[in-house]
Amino acid sequence: MATREYRVGLISDTHGLLRPQATAALAGSDFIIHAGDIGAPEVLEQLARIAPVTAVRGNNDQVPWAAHLRDTEVLRVGAVDIYVIHDVAELDVEPAGLFQVVIAGHSHKPGQGVCDAVLHVNPGSAGPRRFKLPVSVGRLRIRGAAIEAELITLDV
Repeated sequence: MATREYRVGLISDTHGLLRPQATAALAGSDFIIHAGDIGAPEVLEQLARIAPVTAVRGNNDQVPWAAHLRDTEVLRVGAVDIYVIHDVAELDVEPAGLFQVVIAGHSHKPGQGVCDAVLHVNPGSAGPRRFKLPVSVGRLRIRGAAIEAELITLDV
Protein backbone atom coordinates (compact mmCIF):
# COMPACT_ATOMS: atom_id res chain seq x y z
CA MET A 1 0.00 0.00 0.00
CA ALA A 2 1.45 3.36 -1.05
CA THR A 3 2.02 6.06 1.55
CA ARG A 4 -0.14 9.10 0.93
CA GLU A 5 1.55 12.43 0.25
CA TYR A 6 0.08 15.48 1.98
CA ARG A 7 0.56 19.09 0.95
CA VAL A 8 0.46 21.68 3.72
CA GLY A 9 0.28 25.32 2.66
CA LEU A 10 2.11 27.79 4.90
CA ILE A 11 1.26 31.47 5.19
CA SER A 12 1.91 34.19 7.73
CA ASP A 13 1.72 37.91 8.32
CA THR A 14 -1.07 38.70 5.88
CA HIS A 15 -2.09 41.75 7.93
CA GLY A 16 -5.51 41.73 6.30
CA LEU A 17 -4.24 41.31 2.72
CA LEU A 18 -4.72 37.93 1.06
CA ARG A 19 -3.26 38.30 -2.41
CA PRO A 20 -4.57 36.22 -5.32
CA GLN A 21 -0.98 35.05 -5.91
CA ALA A 22 -0.96 33.60 -2.38
CA THR A 23 -4.24 31.74 -2.83
CA ALA A 24 -3.01 30.42 -6.17
CA ALA A 25 0.21 29.15 -4.56
CA LEU A 26 -1.77 27.46 -1.77
CA ALA A 27 -4.29 25.83 -4.13
CA GLY A 28 -4.19 22.05 -3.91
CA SER A 29 -3.19 22.04 -0.25
CA ASP A 30 -4.66 19.37 2.01
CA PHE A 31 -4.20 21.69 5.02
CA ILE A 32 -3.21 25.32 5.49
CA ILE A 33 -1.31 26.78 8.42
CA HIS A 34 -1.51 30.52 9.11
CA ALA A 35 1.25 31.52 11.53
CA GLY A 36 -0.38 34.70 12.81
CA ASP A 37 -0.82 38.41 12.17
CA ILE A 38 -3.86 37.50 10.13
CA GLY A 39 -5.37 40.98 10.24
CA ALA A 40 -8.97 40.19 9.24
CA PRO A 41 -11.34 37.24 9.66
CA GLU A 42 -11.99 37.25 5.91
CA VAL A 43 -8.43 36.01 5.37
CA LEU A 44 -9.19 32.80 7.26
CA GLU A 45 -12.57 32.45 5.55
CA GLN A 46 -10.93 32.68 2.11
CA LEU A 47 -8.20 30.20 3.07
CA ALA A 48 -10.81 27.77 4.41
CA ARG A 49 -12.30 27.63 0.91
CA ILE A 50 -9.03 25.99 -0.18
CA ALA A 51 -8.41 23.59 2.73
CA PRO A 52 -8.90 23.22 6.50
CA VAL A 53 -7.00 25.98 8.31
CA THR A 54 -4.95 25.86 11.51
CA ALA A 55 -4.20 29.41 12.64
CA VAL A 56 -2.57 31.09 15.61
CA ARG A 57 -2.93 34.60 16.96
CA GLY A 58 -0.13 37.01 16.13
CA ASN A 59 0.95 40.04 18.12
CA ASN A 60 -1.24 42.23 15.86
CA ASP A 61 -4.31 40.00 16.23
CA GLN A 62 -5.37 41.45 19.59
CA VAL A 63 -8.87 42.37 18.45
CA PRO A 64 -12.27 40.85 19.36
CA TRP A 65 -12.69 38.74 16.19
CA ALA A 66 -9.38 36.95 16.95
CA ALA A 67 -10.16 36.14 20.60
CA HIS A 68 -10.89 32.49 19.73
CA LEU A 69 -7.40 31.99 18.27
CA ARG A 70 -4.77 30.41 20.48
CA ASP A 71 -1.12 31.45 20.77
CA THR A 72 0.00 27.96 19.71
CA GLU A 73 -1.53 25.05 17.85
CA VAL A 74 -0.52 21.49 17.01
CA LEU A 75 -1.40 19.79 13.75
CA ARG A 76 -0.75 16.13 13.00
CA VAL A 77 -0.39 15.33 9.30
CA GLY A 78 0.23 11.68 8.54
CA ALA A 79 3.07 10.67 10.86
CA VAL A 80 4.29 14.25 11.39
CA ASP A 81 3.50 16.52 14.35
CA ILE A 82 3.68 20.24 13.58
CA TYR A 83 3.88 22.97 16.22
CA VAL A 84 2.62 26.42 15.18
CA ILE A 85 3.51 29.69 16.91
CA HIS A 86 3.67 33.25 15.65
CA ASP A 87 7.04 34.30 17.09
CA VAL A 88 9.64 31.54 17.43
CA ALA A 89 11.36 33.63 20.12
CA GLU A 90 8.33 32.87 22.32
CA LEU A 91 8.62 29.09 21.85
CA ASP A 92 7.26 27.62 25.07
CA VAL A 93 8.23 23.98 24.57
CA GLU A 94 11.37 22.10 23.64
CA PRO A 95 10.22 20.68 20.29
CA ALA A 96 12.91 18.00 19.93
CA GLY A 97 11.35 14.59 20.49
CA LEU A 98 7.81 16.00 20.46
CA PHE A 99 7.50 17.65 17.05
CA GLN A 100 9.12 17.18 13.68
CA VAL A 101 8.28 20.68 12.41
CA VAL A 102 7.90 24.16 13.93
CA ILE A 103 6.12 26.79 11.84
CA ALA A 104 6.51 30.45 12.87
CA GLY A 105 6.12 33.83 11.24
CA HIS A 106 6.54 37.31 12.76
CA SER A 107 9.89 38.34 11.24
CA HIS A 108 8.51 38.56 7.67
CA LYS A 109 11.74 36.81 6.58
CA PRO A 110 11.22 33.51 4.80
CA GLY A 111 13.59 30.79 5.89
CA GLN A 112 14.07 27.22 6.93
CA GLY A 113 16.58 25.22 8.91
CA VAL A 114 17.01 22.20 11.13
CA CYS A 115 17.77 22.43 14.85
CA ASP A 116 17.97 19.32 17.06
CA ALA A 117 16.35 17.24 14.27
CA VAL A 118 13.36 19.61 14.09
CA LEU A 119 12.60 21.44 10.85
CA HIS A 120 11.87 25.13 11.46
CA VAL A 121 10.06 27.00 8.68
CA ASN A 122 9.07 30.65 8.42
CA PRO A 123 6.97 31.19 5.28
CA GLY A 124 7.71 34.92 5.41
CA SER A 125 5.03 37.53 4.85
CA ALA A 126 2.26 37.21 2.29
CA GLY A 127 0.71 40.58 3.17
CA PRO A 128 1.91 44.13 2.57
CA ARG A 129 5.57 44.29 1.61
CA ARG A 130 7.87 45.23 4.48
CA PHE A 131 11.18 46.86 3.72
CA LYS A 132 12.77 44.99 0.80
CA LEU A 133 11.74 41.53 2.02
CA PRO A 134 10.07 39.21 -0.49
CA VAL A 135 6.35 38.49 -0.38
CA SER A 136 6.17 34.74 0.13
CA VAL A 137 4.36 31.62 1.28
CA GLY A 138 5.58 28.09 1.87
CA ARG A 139 4.64 24.48 1.42
CA LEU A 140 5.38 21.23 3.18
CA ARG A 141 5.19 17.90 1.40
CA ILE A 142 4.77 15.06 3.86
CA ARG A 143 4.99 11.39 2.95
CA GLY A 144 5.08 9.11 5.98
CA ALA A 145 7.75 10.63 8.21
CA ALA A 146 9.55 12.33 5.29
CA ILE A 147 9.17 16.10 5.16
CA GLU A 148 10.16 18.46 2.36
CA ALA A 149 9.81 22.23 2.74
CA GLU A 150 9.60 24.76 -0.06
CA LEU A 151 9.51 28.56 0.12
CA ILE A 152 7.69 30.33 -2.70
CA THR A 153 8.37 33.96 -3.57
CA LEU A 154 5.22 35.53 -4.99
CA ASP A 155 5.36 37.71 -8.09
CA VAL A 156 3.61 40.86 -6.88
